[in-house]
Amino acid sequence: MDIQQSIEIMKSLADTSRLHVINSLFEKPQYVEELSNRLNLAASTVSFHLKKLEKAGLVSKIKEQYYFVYKINDEILNLTLRKFISFENLEKFNQEKRITDYRNKVIKSFFKKNKLIKLPVQHKKRLIILDEIINSFEIGKKYDEPTLDKIINKFFDDHCTIRRLFIEEGMMKRENSIYERIMNKIEVRND
Repeated sequence: MDIQQSIEIMKSLADTSRLHVINSLFEKPQYVEELSNRLNLAASTVSFHLKKLEKAGLVSKIKEQYYFVYKINDEILNLTLRKFISFENLEKFNQEKRITDYRNKVIKSFFKKNKLIKLPVQHKKRLIILDEIINSFEIGKKYDEPTLDKIINKFFDDHCTIRRLFIEEGMMKRENSIYERIMNKIEVRND
């Protein structure tokens, strides 16, 4: 189970009326009007709560003649609380999202119509920009200087600077004017 699904389930359970609906459905599958009478709630209120529970995957419905009959999703409700709140690494999930958001913000700030406006001064932003450009090159493939320059020029006119930074940052190696991408992905931390 992923974190978003757990949050959706927990939110849907955080309501007295929905807990009453679920409790009533434990006895047997029921249609909206039957639940409405049993719980002394308006049919529209019961429908509203059932939609929330259905969205969270706690109940499902099947059509019987003119009515929808709602029933409990035993697979979800039989899970332990530990299953709902256990994730591989919640902080890792949050950190990866922050890094992705930061990366996207930097790229949006420095690229216009896929062209680099200017090279960032800050090192970690520059690494993000270089990583974006280096993704146009295959790892292990060899490129002569004119081919390399042509690809870089699609992003930025100063191919000499980008070439030099690729070498300095260990993203590429150069031997006899032949370049080779050697690094898969850079690590940029959002401290």
